[in-house]
Parts: sequence; structure tokens; C-alpha cells
Amino acid sequence: NQDIPGAQLKYIAFLSMFIDHTNKALIYPNLDGGALNRLSDFLYFRKNRFPDIYLPSCGRIFPHKHLMEYLVTLLVFGVISEVPFDMCTSARFVEINWNNIMFTLALVFAMIWVIDVLKEKMAHYEGFVIFRIISHCSGVVIVAMNESLDYEHHAVLIGYFCYIFHERWALGIPFCYISMFKEPWALLGFGLTLTYNGERGKQNKLVNYLFYPVHLLILGIIRMYLGI
Repeated sequence: NQDIPGAQLKYIAFLSMFIDHTNKALIYPNLDGGALNRLSDFLYFRKNRFPDIYLPSCGRIFPHKHLMEYLVTLLVFGVISEVPFDMCTSARFVEINWNNIMFTLALVFAMIWVIDVLKEKMAHYEGFVIFRIISHCSGVVIVAMNESLDYEHHAVLIGYFCYIFHERWALGIPFCYISMFKEPWALLGFGLTLTYNGERGKQNKLVNYLFYPVHLLILGIIRMYLGI
């Protein structure tokens, strides 16, 4: 049944993200090959198993004058989140080989934005537009991998499939799942999108933006204090 608003799906994503990051920060570094391994495997919920972004056409979710504002917001929170992310994932203040998901989301958002522009400005050149879109997506995948962004090409592909199948989730889920084929639990998260009722629901913007860096910072402080 499609009876869950976007806000509830987002907070389910937050919960799965918190479980996953707690596991990665406090349990995974202490694996001993026994019961702790089984506990870690049970808690191994990646946040992309519960997609926390909805990526239709950019023009449909934002007036065009707000696109740059949203992109800048993602980048700013990427900068804010980077040290907490590094503390949580590597017990270091700076780890250049792994960058947080906000930068990935910004890259995916920019990709969708460019695709929208191509489709609008070059509507009469369908074959060329398709070629440009494929080339553009391929370039974004390469950037995500070379810049060590969180979820790398997996997130880029999922973002693209969310974009093209945003009104046909039953078709989009198999493609999204293939993008995360090594994560069998991902199917559960993608399946939850079928319950989305098309409404935003009651949301707290401050909580939405602060949850990511704040919970990473708390887990990072605990990890570094315990010397894990």
C-alpha cells in the first residue's frame, strides 16, 4: 500500500544509517571472528538500503532559481560533515581516501540538473541527447570513483535510476538493486519506495540537515576516546 509519506521514509533511512555507522565505528573495528562478527553482520545496514533522497526531475522538485542554492547547501554540509565522517569511519580527523555521502549527493544532483538542461535545450536532437546523457553519466561515475566518494559509482547509478523511474518504481527497483548487487539487504530498502504516497509529510528541516554530521561526530568522539 502506498501510504507512507516521504518524511517517514526519510526517518527510517536515518535509523538504518545510525545502526550502520554505529556498527562501522564501534563494532566492526573489534571483530574477533566469533559472536561479534555475527552481531556486526546483523547490524550491517547501509543507508542506501533505505534511499533517503528522491530524485525526480530537478525542475519538478525545485523552481530553477533554487537549484544552485540546494547544490551549495549539499556542498556546505559535505564540508561540515567531512571531519566527523573521518572520525567515525577511520578514527582520524582527516582521511583523504574516503569522502562523505553529501559530496556524492551533490554530484548526483548536479548530474540530474545537467541531464534536465540537455533534455530541455536539445529536445529536437533525441539521438544526440541520449549520447550526451550516457557520456555525462559515465563521466560522473569516473569522478565518483576517482574522488573516493561514499558509495562511488553505486550511488551515481542509483541516483540516475531513481531519476528516470521516479514514477515507475516497480521498474526502477531491479535496476537500483543491480547497482548494489553485493548488498542483498538493499532490496528491502528499495522495496520500501513502493509504499511512498507522493506526499512530503511533516518534516523538520533542521533535523534533516544536522542529523548526518551530528551523529557522525558523536560516534567519532566515542570511537577516538575509546581508542577503537
